[in-house]
Amino acid sequence: MMNLQLHIQIIGYIFIVLAFTHLVFPKKFAWRENLKPLSLLNRQLMYVHTFFIALFVLLNGLLFISCADELLSGNRLAKFVNAGFFIFWFLRLLFQHFVYARALWVGKRVETGWHIFFSMLWLYIVLVLGFVIVS
Repeated sequence: MMNLQLHIQIIGYIFIVLAFTHLVFPKKFAWRENLKPLSLLNRQLMYVHTFFIALFVLLNGLLFISCADELLSGNRLAKFVNAGFFIFWFLRLLFQHFVYARALWVGKRVETGWHIFFSMLWLYIVLVLGFVIVS
């Protein structure tokens, strides 16, 4: 039988790692140079939104690690929260395949590897949360 509490906590640690990976985005994606043509507002939106996405993912990670048993309690709030997380990550999985242009990764070995890795990661999160919802 699947130990859902363990998988929820694993997802929590994944979220924390994901949150900290946002720190390298500006340098990795050369934002200083690539965002120059944008207005000041649009440049700052990239940085501010990235910060708050990272903070949100970090806090979600801490929630999943420290409150896994509450998330699995089956009470009304837990069901609502889990459904929200399921919808969020299911949409993220769909965006991986239907919003990002295939030209970003098709025929590129490293990018294809990252595409497959993140597809599997989002699928793992969705499957675990799906099991939580139906259990």
